[in-house]
Parts: sequence; C-alpha cells; structure tokens
Amino acid sequence: MNIVNIIEIIWCVSAFGLTAMVLLHSPKGDGIGGIGGQAQLFSSTKSAESNLNRITWGLFLVFITLTIILSAGWLTTGTAPAPVAIPSLGN
Repeated sequence: MNIVNIIEIIWCVSAFGLTAMVLLHSPKGDGIGGIGGQAQLFSSTKSAESNLNRITWGLFLVFITLTIILSAGWLTTGTAPAPVAIPSLGN
C-alpha cells in the first residue's frame, strides 16, 4: 500500500464524514415556521453547534486539500503506465 492509496482512503473517509456533518446541521432558515410566528429572532449559538461547525470546516479543508493534491498528480512517481496493445480485427 503506497502513499497515494492511503491518501485516497483518507479522502473518501473525509467525503463521507463531511456529508454526515452537513446532514447533522440544523436548518438556518425558518421556512414555513416563520409564517406562523414560531421563528426565533435571536437564538444563541450552542456549544454543540459550534463544535459541529468546527468539525465540518475541518473535514471540508481536508477534503479540498486532498482533492487538489490527488487531482494535480503531485504524489505520482513520474512513471507513465504501460501502453495498452490494441488487437487488430483480422488484418
């Protein structure tokens, strides 16, 4: 297992973690609840929500950084893959 495989595994875990963290966030908009007067004008930020924000931003930075590194090809050894022979069709 080389470094590229390890980074790809971390990249996939961060992608799934980021998806889960985004889904765990509470909605910021009032939506239809704002029509009935149920919206809170001033709500305090709870420590759980701020920790959730920190984890989400951290996973986002890991995901974006690894995406750039993997897509740029900075970790490859510089050897090109062997060319694939294309079989002829009876010529």
